Amino acid sequence: MNDTAATLRKTSLHSRHVAMGARMVSFGGWEMPVQYSSITEEHLAVRRAAGLFDVSHMGEIEIAGDDALAAVQRISTNDASRLEIGQAQYSVLSTDAGTFVDDLLVYRLADSHYLLVVNASCIESDFAWIQQHIQGIGDAMAVNTSSRYALIAVQGPRALAILQTLTEVELDRIDYYRFTTGEVASIRATISRTGYTGEDGFEVFVPPQGANRLWDTLLSAGDAEGLRPAGLGARDTLRLEAAMRLSGQDVDDTTTVLEAGLGWTIGWDKTEFIGREALVRQRETGVTSKLVGFEMVGRGIARHGYRVLRNGEAVGRVTSGTRTPFLERAVGLAYVPREMAEAGTGLEIEIRERPVEARVVSLPFYKRDKG
Repeated sequence: MNDTAATLRKTSLHSRHVAMGARMVSFGGWEMPVQYSSITEEHLAVRRAAGLFDVSHMGEIEIAGDDALAAVQRISTNDASRLEIGQAQYSVLSTDAGTFVDDLLVYRLADSHYLLVVNASCIESDFAWIQQHIQGIGDAMAVNTSSRYALIAVQGPRALAILQTLTEVELDRIDYYRFTTGEVASIRATISRTGYTGEDGFEVFVPPQGANRLWDTLLSAGDAEGLRPAGLGARDTLRLEAAMRLSGQDVDDTTTVLEAGLGWTIGWDKTEFIGREALVRQRETGVTSKLVGFEMVGRGIARHGYRVLRNGEAVGRVTSGTRTPFLERAVGLAYVPREMAEAGTGLEIEIRERPVEARVVSLPFYKRDKG
């Protein structure tokens, strides 16, 4: 443990992770488990059975008031007016230039009450940005309520069956990106059918004082079903297989929502939101670069920051890359000129000062069988 460990934030489950022998690392200002056994074992458990994740480091910001919808509409790209109570959507906080402040989930809790779930390293900066940009809208107040929540994710094909043993809520009636309230293991909870792994599963919001009991009960209930605790390492390889973007790495304040291939998160019919003018112009003129998926043809693994080459000339950069445990392929995401974004286009990735052959492929790399 390094000298900064004492300054890192800890989730309510920190002692559980340490007691289970997890390898702890610094992530976004938090001390978090990167793995308990091996990243490969935990990754495969999620794909084949189920994995249990502590994601309590994520931030929660609530916006309430008669003009709460107008506030959410102004700061986020997606169209929150389409949300029903009990529904969530993926969205983006964008700058005036249409680049990323952060990505987030927006939950509609009530007619005039919304919950925004933001990334761990951005909680304070996102909150300050939101407060600044909803000023003058009217009756709308933003509150950083992160300390009121612990968040535990159960992900994988056996997730529903495992969680169902601990609640009377009929989980199979919750559609994807929908949520409800109820008790889980006799703890008041919000149960959301969302996740960051490419698998079916649930994210369960509970008061921090209930987190340890929920964690222990889930591990016990899921042991026979193959449920395993999983850390940030597997979470990263799982989301990359599913081509889910990582804030601050695949998307940041230098990349626009359209360049990141997330145009579907934009409510084009909205008359106003921060970044709209820039994104409308870019939609009309076309992007100059685009985030693409690639797979290695030659021997090697691409990593974040590696240069992308074409005929020996640098044309882009890798944002994420690994050899995925389930697909057993070396894949990655990279920004390249739009004329090189078509599937099948040949590229090279510079690995240890040597160009290694790669090719652009369609995304996502992995898509679960919903049958």
